[in-house]
Amino acid sequence: MAEFPIALCSLNLGFAPPSPEAYVTAIDQRMARAKADGARLLMLPEYCIEACLAFRPQGLAPTGEMAFLAEVAVAIEPQLAALAVRHGLSLLAGSMPWPQDGGGHTNRAIFFTPDGCRHVHDKLSLTPFEKAPEPWVLTPGRKLTVFEVEGVRIAMLICLDVEMPALSCLLAKEHLDLLLVPSMTGMLSGYHRVYDCAKARAVELLTSVALCGCTGVARGTTQNDTNVSGAALYVPCEAELGYTGTAVSLTPTGGENGEEPYVVVHPPIDAVRRLRAGAAEVWPGAWSAQGVEICRQ
Repeated sequence: MAEFPIALCSLNLGFAPPSPEAYVTAIDQRMARAKADGARLLMLPEYCIEACLAFRPQGLAPTGEMAFLAEVAVAIEPQLAALAVRHGLSLLAGSMPWPQDGGGHTNRAIFFTPDGCRHVHDKLSLTPFEKAPEPWVLTPGRKLTVFEVEGVRIAMLICLDVEMPALSCLLAKEHLDLLLVPSMTGMLSGYHRVYDCAKARAVELLTSVALCGCTGVARGTTQNDTNVSGAALYVPCEAELGYTGTAVSLTPTGGENGEEPYVVVHPPIDAVRRLRAGAAEVWPGAWSAQGVEICRQ
């Protein structure tokens, strides 16, 4: 029986770490909690490293924030990897700007495993803000990685990625057990775009989709003065799984009073595998629409 409980932590960025070491300590504390709660993975949100702007250099221009956060990310990456090994617990460390060999940065999610492996996903579909010439200009990724951890077949998408049906079409033939979606949304509208589309992906891919996003506001931020999120696990809309497609959904919050949504979810991996193998009510499989023509009248 495949079991892979996930601790979803919608990190409240307002905790304001005074140093990179303090940021790692905060992640360490949340990993200890997840381990005690029986999770096999701690998942953190997109851009949760923005909390590190609390110790930004004085006078740092907004156009320099990506480079600063990327420097922090590269510096703490070995320490985050060590946390996964020490706790015996996988860590999806949210996402962070990551330097590219040819210059610039991607928005990278890194999945650390207890055996020392790393799996990465660079955000593919960038928001207008991320593509603008300033202040947080980024480069889109080019690869969609599928990997296995503890016998569970996993892919990652970051925030806006999950709103793109074209990516769902690419993943449809991969027989995923789990899709992980760290996000960052400033308002309820963004929260619903991401979470509602994630629920659609659970139906399309006949898989489980887990999400969490940032709450609170990072001290020192110049760009994101609100963050709204909850946490959720979506599953196929099947009778065996409770009909609705929503296994767990925490009420979204802006985190103004320090709220940090946290929950351990249990993706129904074996049940979804049985459904995908032929027991689903109507699922047509990885249907490509091949041979269908558009008729404009």
